[in-house]
Amino acid sequence: MGRRVRAAAIQLQCKLGDISYNIGECERLAAEAGQAGARWIVLPEFFTTGIGFSPALTGKALPPDGDATALLVSVAKRFNAYVGGSFLCRDADGETRNAFILVSSGGPVGRHDKDIPTLWENCWYIGGKDDGRFRADDLDVGVGLCAELGRTVTARRLRGADLIVGGSFTWHPPEYLPRWLGRDSLDERFFRGISAWAQPFARLVGAPVIEAAHCGNLVCRDQLLPLEYKCPIGDGAKICAADGTLLAGRKPEEGPGIIVADVEVGQTEPLEVLPAGEWIRPLAGLGKIMWNIQQAHGRKWYRKHQVTNEDRRHRGV
Repeated sequence: MGRRVRAAAIQLQCKLGDISYNIGECERLAAEAGQAGARWIVLPEFFTTGIGFSPALTGKALPPDGDATALLVSVAKRFNAYVGGSFLCRDADGETRNAFILVSSGGPVGRHDKDIPTLWENCWYIGGKDDGRFRADDLDVGVGLCAELGRTVTARRLRGADLIVGGSFTWHPPEYLPRWLGRDSLDERFFRGISAWAQPFARLVGAPVIEAAHCGNLVCRDQLLPLEYKCPIGDGAKICAADGTLLAGRKPEEGPGIIVADVEVGQTEPLEVLPAGEWIRPLAGLGKIMWNIQQAHGRKWYRKHQVTNEDRRHRGV
């Protein structure tokens, strides 16, 4: 094993699509982490907007060098820290991606675009193809975002890393689904069952994991039905050791805040064998059906609504 670093993960209670408010909250919480001595500060996935099937997200993708990156740079310089988080990023090619950007006090370190959008996330961005690994001084750092941490292909590409960083925005079954139709069972087996990412992932890759998160409640439209989708957000921010031991955690019901832990970084032998299938905790039944239908619908919706007329002319479509 290597040395110890003080790391922090932020748990954010965002306002859907309100970039100014969310960046302000991230700045406040990141400053709290820096003042606690953290030299690795991780913001959650979609820290500028949150995510949902909502018109509040229309036009809210930021450029790679916009306000989101400016926040990361400002905090990194203020506390001489590594700071990273992901946001909806509108690139020069006209496409939007879920980009995790890591910076240090000396400038950019690297960028990872989440490979496969999850469910209604497909309505807002397309996937990336990079390996999600870069050097930070003498550390080999890997990045995993939300459902990426639930898939075997991610564990395979990040094995051998010294540290895994990333964030999540996880949601749960809608309140309109009655309990007698199995809402609690669906939540346990699908939503909560596969989204407890950090600890199993650490054991599969042999590296500590810093996972930032969201909390609060999500209110948006249902992706497929003419109904309001309302549910709790998150499975909690977590920092865990390479053997999966939870070093610090914050439950969603504890609200926004930070967690801080001293983490021993460095490559170790993974404690578990990679599963044979696509998912570390396999999808089954209704979960698998939901995945396939919503993925297909979201990709079609993105092409119809997110690609501008200028983009279409440029591509000849």
